Amino acid sequence: MKILVVEDDETLSETVAYNLTRQGHEVIQARDGLSGLNLARAESPDLILLDVMLPGMDGFDVCRTLRQEMNVPIIMLTARTEEIDKVVGLEVGADDYITKPFSMRELLARVKAMQRRIRLIREEISAEVQEVAVEPTAEVPQNERLAFGNLVVDTTRHEIRIDNQPLHVKPKEYELFVFLARHRGIALSRDLILERVWGWSFDGNSRTVDVHIRWLREKIEPNGTKPSRIVTVRGIGYRFEG
Repeated sequence: MKILVVEDDETLSETVAYNLTRQGHEVIQARDGLSGLNLARAESPDLILLDVMLPGMDGFDVCRTLRQEMNVPIIMLTARTEEIDKVVGLEVGADDYITKPFSMRELLARVKAMQRRIRLIREEISAEVQEVAVEPTAEVPQNERLAFGNLVVDTTRHEIRIDNQPLHVKPKEYELFVFLARHRGIALSRDLILERVWGWSFDGNSRTVDVHIRWLREKIEPNGTKPSRIVTVRGIGYRFEG
């Protein structure tokens, strides 16, 4: 995995780079925000470790700019401990946050967890593309009407209906349902659903998916205790059956 380390403390940067290299990662380094931004654009890293307090352009501005241009995962590094700084970091698009001083073991564990998530999502996306290639109807164009018996989603009207009666759903419930409906019959992992519906910048976990699935089931399932439309795929996530 190619990792960009943006850290102005040379000793810390070299220590982090040394330990990451020992784990088999390719490491590139920058000492200030603008250089980090330019390296990210040029090198397209798989992960960025980004210090908050940087010369010139600070980490928050770098993170905010990167989020507008790419979906690379970002772990922010900072000596600050105030809760507001953590909130700001996550709001501008960071995926994780680690406070200095930290142990190399902790940092490597965070990197490993992020690497696992990246791998799983890429595998799911690859599998999804293969499924779509085999089954042309898996992907539905925008502004179409998807019908599953008495259950209909009208993307033109941004509406879900049962027996021609509109359902009252929250925006994320609607987005989640459309994503599931467009991939009918495909087992989708929670991580893939999070990435596609909520995005990398979302500060949450797979529990969010479970909660929204439960809300949808309460509204579209004939029997809420025995779901038949959105079924659980044990050890993976969910599959929409229609």
